Amino acid sequence: MKKRKLGKTDLKVSEICLGTMTWGEQNTESEGHQQMDYALDKGINFFDTAEMYAVPPKKETQGSTERIIGSWFKERKSRDKVILATKVSGRSPLNWLRDGDKTTEQSKEQIFEAVDKSLIRLGVDYIDLYQLHWPDRPMNLFGGSINYEHMDEPSIDISIILDSLNELVKSGKIRYIGLSNETPWGTMKFLHHSEISSTPRVQSIQNAYNLLNRTFEIGGSEVAHRESVGLLAYSPIAQGYLSGKYQNGALPKGSRKELFNRLQRYEGPYAEEAIQAYLDIASKHEIDPTQLANQFVTTRPFVTSNIIGATNMEQLKLAVTSIDINLTKEIEEDIEKAFQRHGNVAS
Repeated sequence: MKKRKLGKTDLKVSEICLGTMTWGEQNTESEGHQQMDYALDKGINFFDTAEMYAVPPKKETQGSTERIIGSWFKERKSRDKVILATKVSGRSPLNWLRDGDKTTEQSKEQIFEAVDKSLIRLGVDYIDLYQLHWPDRPMNLFGGSINYEHMDEPSIDISIILDSLNELVKSGKIRYIGLSNETPWGTMKFLHHSEISSTPRVQSIQNAYNLLNRTFEIGGSEVAHRESVGLLAYSPIAQGYLSGKYQNGALPKGSRKELFNRLQRYEGPYAEEAIQAYLDIASKHEIDPTQLANQFVTTRPFVTSNIIGATNMEQLKLAVTSIDINLTKEIEEDIEKAFQRHGNVAS
């Protein structure tokens, strides 16, 4: 398992990152522990979570994922072997993450509250990478239109957010900061503010990136290269769609779609045709389609780490061993031809 530098820090993170958002909903505590044991044994030293997990977000399971990670740390005594990332929620109508039934925002008060609660659930003294889960300003996110639509709504200024995070870095509660579900403009604004105010520099950006959604390449990839703010790519197999399990209207029992019906961002009018094109490429080259999709993401030059997730060990092993797949020149050419025909059918 190769290690890559996280931004401009001294941290080296594994090219595969263990995603955790199903633990506490689709996965039990013991299953989460089993996944972490396997990942660590395979050389994965990077775990990613969030204060609002498990997914789908709801009051009853909020924080369960961090608690499962915390119990594993306590049992295994392995905190020093893991680079730990978690996230604070952006502005939303959710009123069960904060004390007093407040809706979420990235104010100083709420960021401090969120960090302290995450530290308690995780049972740790510090967080290696603390990420803003989504922007505080109003945005089209999570499958919305890729076009920018200006909305004059309240938001916390970036300088205030960075000042708050700076205090947390100085206190030792967090080491580095990152963004998530952010735009090139937003990333550059954070970098600019940190330069003029000597506040912490963002080291990474966690956005969706897969064969069906390569919008990060438009602007984001240049920022990643020039500014050393690498992509932590989530949803590399498009929430399971690139496995082919939902083709032709299939609805596997126990799947995320069957349980929660939340995957509409990968159900556009041309998505199934595009998915089939990539399934055909995998079949042609005798590669498991999920391994093809994962290795495509892992091998992009602007990707720092590919965040994989699984609800069973078979899925996890396929994802981790995808690093052994050789994407030949012919395979790369086939992928590019398919992309030229189908483009970004998801966002």
